[in-house]
Amino acid sequence: MPFPQSFLDELTARCDIVDVVGSYVHLTKKGANLFGLCPFHSEKTGSFSVSPDKQIYYCFGCKRGGGVVNFIMEEENLSFPDAVRFLAKRVNLEVPEEDGDREAGRRRQRLLDLNREAARFYYRMLQQPEGRAVQDYLDRRQIRKATAVNFGLGASLDRWDALITAMTRMGYTKAELLSAGLAVQNKNGGIYDKFRSRLMFPVIDVRGDVVAFGGRVLDKSEPKYMNSSETPVYSKRRELYALNLAKKSKRPNIILCEGNIDVVTLHQAGFDNAVASMGTALTQEQTRLLSRYTKELVLCYDNDNAGKVATERALQILNNSEFSVRVLQLPNRRMEDGTMGKQDADDFIKNFGPGAFERLLSGSENGVEFRLAQTAGKYDLTDDRQRLAYAEEVSALLAGLESPVERDIYTVRAAEAAKLTPEAMKLEVQRAFKRRLGREKRTQERRDLNPAAELQPRERAMHYTNVRSAMAEEGVIRLLLLDDSLFPPAPPLREEDFSSPLLGRVFSLLWEQRAQGGVPRLTALAAVLTGQEMSHITSVCQKPESAANRPQALADYIAVIRREAEKRAGAGADPLAAVTEKIREQKLNKQKHNDGGTQHG
Repeated sequence: MPFPQSFLDELTARCDIVDVVGSYVHLTKKGANLFGLCPFHSEKTGSFSVSPDKQIYYCFGCKRGGGVVNFIMEEENLSFPDAVRFLAKRVNLEVPEEDGDREAGRRRQRLLDLNREAARFYYRMLQQPEGRAVQDYLDRRQIRKATAVNFGLGASLDRWDALITAMTRMGYTKAELLSAGLAVQNKNGGIYDKFRSRLMFPVIDVRGDVVAFGGRVLDKSEPKYMNSSETPVYSKRRELYALNLAKKSKRPNIILCEGNIDVVTLHQAGFDNAVASMGTALTQEQTRLLSRYTKELVLCYDNDNAGKVATERALQILNNSEFSVRVLQLPNRRMEDGTMGKQDADDFIKNFGPGAFERLLSGSENGVEFRLAQTAGKYDLTDDRQRLAYAEEVSALLAGLESPVERDIYTVRAAEAAKLTPEAMKLEVQRAFKRRLGREKRTQERRDLNPAAELQPRERAMHYTNVRSAMAEEGVIRLLLLDDSLFPPAPPLREEDFSSPLLGRVFSLLWEQRAQGGVPRLTALAAVLTGQEMSHITSVCQKPESAANRPQALADYIAVIRREAEKRAGAGADPLAAVTEKIREQKLNKQKHNDGGTQHG
């Protein structure tokens, strides 16, 4: 293990899971556990459980679970060692680092330091004569100096190695520049600056670290925006541009935009709650991050087709989530030639001012209204056939709403749009709702008819080959984690006795913890298990286990595992003969099939 067991025991003892999780999720006590809205997926009814006794969390909706270290790994996008350091810093506990782990931590910090120095370099270049082209661009876009300073905007020079030269002089290596995504390697092995002749936007995470960069061209060349690739310190799915600033806003919501310039312009105009995703559609990870700071989102994407598609995708992700969602639709603008053109937030602020944007923001429609309008816009509602098609599509949309009150309100509005009677539209929605319930019921019936499927791990790679043995194996793991006094003097089973490789490995790991003098804990397994494996073992611990006569229950589980292992050993006594027999049977069956086909012909 990268850290001594005694240190991990002390760390998890100091970091009570209720306190740690409670700083991210609002928890309410229900019986022995606490519940809240899951930070890992969108939901309106809290299925996220925290157990103070077991010091674990588990979501009955998305099936994620683990201990306090796992939670920080998921929520803060950190590796196990970095999550341990994060928690240790939280409780002022000194971390005993081994050389390898100290080096890994040093490499990560070097990349963060390199990014910070690169941001400072780009910022300095903006003040120099060489950065004049970028400053002229900012002047044309009416971005004031104070705003540029607030965002740390900078200039990448029109040279192949300006940043490389500056950073290597500071002691950073070319390998580090490549790892940070600041340099690119050509076919001949030479490297050059990734960002050249661009307005630079440093991406700062909510902890204040510079993790990536975005760069915008100064003319109409392509690509217009260039963003950092994935690095050891940056995942675009988990970051939002300017959230480090927007999280401090006094406004009651957060505005989601498409581009970095939109965000900068909105902040300058007084809308300091604007953020943007970095070259990606809204992701579940980003919604989890946003849920820490707001429960109301305003989608303000461009009003072209791509913007409408992005809005629809975001609404699908946010459907039935804890967020209140509104859509701010920007109007088209009249072009010089008299035609109507698209408009983004930056254009609108420039053309009409902050007051007009504030009025749009106040009057923005909710997500259902937006989707109703988009659906109506696809049909000619003066044509009877198209009215029928509209009624069918919109009824399916309304049937997906969980609230009967919402369904009723928007059914009436949908009827008005198509000049149908509310009663007729309600019947159509009721039919769609019944069809939806029927599909859900049939899905549940299929599950009920195959109860063994419900016992299987969520991930196919971990599926059980022997469910009977696996249920007993789960029981052994569960009992040993519930009550360490049940451990016999010597291991009663071998790892190879387990039909599930994962459960066998966990059994061995628990005995290793025991041999090292520690108390076997689920939280300590986070160092060696993947997030999916930890979630499954947590689900195993969530299953009920009688407190009565646990020693006998353990003995019964062990007996089942041994019997099933003996059966497998007998069946596999001559594996070559078994394979040969299987091939022979396949050949015979194929021959019978061919013979039958010939006779039939």
